[in-house]
Amino acid sequence: MRALILSDIHANLEALEAVFADAQVRGGFDVIWCLGDTVGYGPDPGACIDRIREFELVAVVGNHDCAAVGLIDASDFNDAALSAAKWTASQLDAGQRDFLTSLPMVFVQEPFTLVHGSLRDPIVEYLLDRNSAMGTLALLETRYCLVGHSHIPFLCRDAQGEPEFTDFPEDEKIELGDARWIINPGGVGQPRDRDPRPSYAICDTSHAMIERHRVTYDIAKTQEKMRAADLPAHLIDRLDHGI
Repeated sequence: MRALILSDIHANLEALEAVFADAQVRGGFDVIWCLGDTVGYGPDPGACIDRIREFELVAVVGNHDCAAVGLIDASDFNDAALSAAKWTASQLDAGQRDFLTSLPMVFVQEPFTLVHGSLRDPIVEYLLDRNSAMGTLALLETRYCLVGHSHIPFLCRDAQGEPEFTDFPEDEKIELGDARWIINPGGVGQPRDRDPRPSYAICDTSHAMIERHRVTYDIAKTQEKMRAADLPAHLIDRLDHGI
């Protein structure tokens, strides 16, 4: 089975469509594994929800998804994120809200566990360092864990109880083997590793192989939609820089 692994779509329909097109050229996929934050920040929350639901889908909820449907208090968001969260909430129809509300925080798809943030704190903690990785590895009951939230791609291997972070290279097949791994595919709709191109991964579960890819998209079109929706300028500008 080929799983298309997406995280942090953030209501960016142009980025999402570019990923779909690129993935199809690279051999297609059988299922989408979505690691949360389908909505928030961007101008097309409802359309992005509807689009991923056209496919076989396994998804977990992210913090922006929760904020959009009132599952968490978004008052601790920064001003731009809070403004976008309030706008997003006003854009969703009943079916889209029900979809987000129904999503689990953690989903096990053997031998993978899917979560937005970390197993220690599924929608809040950023898994980016030794301490947060150790917290998730201590709770991980499958061989591999897929996370999002930080919008930064990485590989983290459990080396006899010590997490080892490495870059997740582009366009290179990685054999996962028998080791335990924590993997972040990067962000689709709002990358933050100083590369504005959407980042995603495809996993061949039959051979425990994973590869990460990037693709260009029409950033200006997304930004124009954001201006028309009067979304914060900071959120619009950052798309040019991948921050």
